[in-house]
Amino acid sequence: MRLPLVGAWDEDPLWAKFYPLMVERPALGKPLWRLGLGSDISRLYAAAREIGELPDGSRVLDVPVGGGVALRGLRPGARLDYVAADISQAMLDRALDVARKRGVEGQVTTAIADVGALPFEDDSFDLVVSLTGLHVFPDPQRAIQEMVRVLKPGAAISGSSLFTDDFSGLERRYELVHAVGRRAHVLGPMCSSDDARRWLEEAGAGAVRLEMSGAMGYFRAIKGQLSQT
Repeated sequence: MRLPLVGAWDEDPLWAKFYPLMVERPALGKPLWRLGLGSDISRLYAAAREIGELPDGSRVLDVPVGGGVALRGLRPGARLDYVAADISQAMLDRALDVARKRGVEGQVTTAIADVGALPFEDDSFDLVVSLTGLHVFPDPQRAIQEMVRVLKPGAAISGSSLFTDDFSGLERRYELVHAVGRRAHVLGPMCSSDDARRWLEEAGAGAVRLEMSGAMGYFRAIKGQLSQT
C-alpha cells in the first residue's frame, strides 16, 4: 500500500500539491529546499523568469507542467503561446487553475503528452522548459531528444533535475531520497549530470551550462549552437 505523499504521478499524490505550494511561498520553500536538497530555490525562480522576457508571439513548451510552477514567469497582458504539457490530466487541471489565478489563462493551452513522443512538429518552439522533470521521466535520454527536436534552431532548453552524481559526506543522503523515490514510483531511472550534458549535445543542443546545487542540477542549452571546447 502506498503512502498518499508518494505514488505514481497519475495517482495525483500529495507531493504534487505540496511542491508548488512550497515554491509559491519562498519563506517556506527556501529553507525547506535548502534542508532537503541542499539547493538554492532562487535558481528555479530565475528559470521561470526567462519566460517573461520572451517577445510577444513566442511559443513556449512547459513539460511536465506539473502544478504550474513555471507559470509564475508569465506576465498578464503579454501575448505568448504557452503550451502546458503533461501525462496527467490532474496536473493539467491544476495548472489551468493556477493560470486563471494569475490572470494569464488566455496565453495557456494544455496538452496530454508523453515526453518520449511529443505530439509537436520539429522546430516549433522558442523555448522549452522542464523544471524538476527529467528525473521523473521513464527514459530521460529520449525525453531530451524530443525536447530538443521541437525547439527552433537557436532556441533554448532550460530546466532542473535531480541527478545521480557521486555524492560524499552528508550529501550521501540524496542517494536515500533517490532510492525511496524510485520505490514509490515518483522517480524514474534518472541519470547523472554528465549523462544529461552528453545527451543534450548528441541531440543537437550546444553551449550547455549545467551547474549542480546540492542534489539539484540546473541546465540550459541552445539548439544548434556549438559548445566551447
